[in-house]
Amino acid sequence: MPDTVTAAIAAIDWTDKHYLIVDDFVGIRQLLRESLRNLGAKHIDQAASGGEAMIMLAKTHYDVVLCDFNLGEGKNGQQVLEEVRIRNLMTPSSVWLMVSAEKSVESVMGAAEHQPDAYIIKPITEGVLLTRLNRVWQKKQIFREIDQAFVEKDYLRAARLCDEQIVHNKLHEIDLLRMKAQLLLKAGEPEKARVVYDLVLEERDYNWARTGLAKIRMSNGDHEAARQMFQGVIAENRYYIDAYDQLATAYQLMGKVEESCDVLEKAAKLSPNSVPRQRNLGNAALKLGNIPLAERAFRKCIAIGEYSVLKTVDAYFGLARVCGQKNDPKEALQVLATAQREFSGDQVALRAKITEGLVYHESGDYRRARKSGDELETMLNEDPERPDTDTCIEMATLLFAVGVKDAPVELLCYVIRNNHDNQLLLEDVQKIFDKARMSEEGADLIVASRKEAADMMNKGVLLWKTGKLAEAVEWMRTAREALPNNMRILFNSAQILISHMQQNGYTQALMDEANDVLMHVDRIAPGQQRFAQLIEQLAMLMPSRHTATEAETETETQPEEDDE
Repeated sequence: MPDTVTAAIAAIDWTDKHYLIVDDFVGIRQLLRESLRNLGAKHIDQAASGGEAMIMLAKTHYDVVLCDFNLGEGKNGQQVLEEVRIRNLMTPSSVWLMVSAEKSVESVMGAAEHQPDAYIIKPITEGVLLTRLNRVWQKKQIFREIDQAFVEKDYLRAARLCDEQIVHNKLHEIDLLRMKAQLLLKAGEPEKARVVYDLVLEERDYNWARTGLAKIRMSNGDHEAARQMFQGVIAENRYYIDAYDQLATAYQLMGKVEESCDVLEKAAKLSPNSVPRQRNLGNAALKLGNIPLAERAFRKCIAIGEYSVLKTVDAYFGLARVCGQKNDPKEALQVLATAQREFSGDQVALRAKITEGLVYHESGDYRRARKSGDELETMLNEDPERPDTDTCIEMATLLFAVGVKDAPVELLCYVIRNNHDNQLLLEDVQKIFDKARMSEEGADLIVASRKEAADMMNKGVLLWKTGKLAEAVEWMRTAREALPNNMRILFNSAQILISHMQQNGYTQALMDEANDVLMHVDRIAPGQQRFAQLIEQLAMLMPSRHTATEAETETETQPEEDDE
C-alpha cells in the first residue's frame, strides 16, 4: 500500500462518528460492536430488526451503518437500504455496509441493485472490517459534494464537480467519469454523455459504458442498434441486470411485447426480489395473454413487496385482472378489497372500480360491468380532479366497452390536452376512438383538443414576450390548474416564474412555486433537458448564489411557443 494511502487511512478519526448495527442475532451485534470499539468508536446504536432500524434511521444521522441481509420477520436488509435511499435518510457521505452470510446470486444481486457501499460476507474479521471501512470512507469523501448536488437535483453542477474531482483524484477517474455520464443523462444531455462514454471505452471495454451508449441510441430512436448493444453486454456478462431491463424497454419500443416479456422473465429469474421488475413482467405477460406467467409475477410482486417501500397497488390490480381472465371474479373482488385495505386514497378507490368493471366485462358479466361503469361516472362527476394519463385511458376504455359515450370522450380529450405533443400517445387515443366506432369524430376531437392546449400555453408566452410578467405568471397558474400534467405548460410556467424573479428580484414564494412545478415535472417525466437547465437557473437566484458570473447567467432559456 503506498505511503500516501496509508497516511490517509491513518488520518481517519473513527472516534466521534455515529454507527448503527442492524442484525437479528444479539451475538453478531456484540461482535461487531466490539470490533468498532477497537477502532475507537464511541457512539454505537443497535437494531434487532428492519422495522426497528427504520425508526432509528428516521431519527438519527448515522455516519456508518452495518446491516445484515437476513433480519428475520419483516423487512430484510435489502428493503431497509431500499427505503433509506428512496427517503434520503442518509447523507451522501454516509457509509452503508451490507453484511451477510448469504452467498447466493439472487441475494447479492438484489442488494447490489440498491447500491450498498460494500457487501461483506460473514464471518468478518476486524482487519477486513477496517480495510473496507477505510476504502469506502475515502471514496465517499471524494463524491461528497457531487452526491449532495445530485440529491438537490442540480445535475449539471454535479457533473462539473466530477470534472473538478478528476483533476485531484486520478485514482478514481473512471468512477468519476461514470458518475458524470449518468448525471448528464439525467440532465437531458445525451450527446455530452456520449462523449464521456466514448472516452472511457477508448481506455477499456466497460459494460456500463456500452450500456450507457445503448441507452443514448435508444433515446434517439435507434432501437435496433440499442437492442444489439444490450444483447452484446448480456452475452459478455449474463448477470448485468440493467442491460436486461434496458433490452426489455428497447423491445417494447419496437412493438415486440413477447420478446420484451421473455427478457424480463430471464431478469426476474436472476434477480427475483425487485418489486418494479416483477410488476413490469406481470403487466407484459397480461398484455400478451400469458395468464400463468402474469399470475406468478403479480403474486411474487405482492409477496416481496409486503415490507418494501416500493410496495405497489398495481400488482393487486394486475392480479385481479388475471383472476377475471381466469373467470374467477370472486377472487378478483377479494384481491380488490385487499388493495383498498392496504392502500388509501381516492385514486385507489377509482382504479379499483375501473378494475372491477374490467373484471366483470372480461368474465362476461355485462350487467355488473355496466353497473361499475355507472358508478364510475358518478365518481367522476363528484370529483373534478382527473387521475393520471394511464388511469384516464383505462377508464375511458371500460366506459366505451359498457356503452357510455360522453364521459370517456371527455376523459380522452383531457388526456390529449395534457399530452398534446406526444404523437405516440395520440395514436393510442385514436385507436381507442376507432374501437368505439368514432374514428372521424375522434380525429376531429384530437385536433381541437391539441389546439386548445397550444392556445392556452401560447397566451402565457405572449404575455411574457410583451413584458406583462405578472399577468403571465397568473395566466400560467390557470393553465397549470386546467392541465396539471402538460409538460410544455409546466416548463414554460417555471421559466416565466424564474424570469419574473430575474427582473423583479428574488421572492421565497415564487422560488417555492417554481421548485414545486419542476419537482412535479421530475416525478412524471424524469430526465428532461429543460429540467436541468431551469434547476440551474433557480439555484443561481438563491441569495447565497447572487455572485454568479456573467457566463453562468447567460444560460437563461426562454418559454417555448407551440406551432399548433
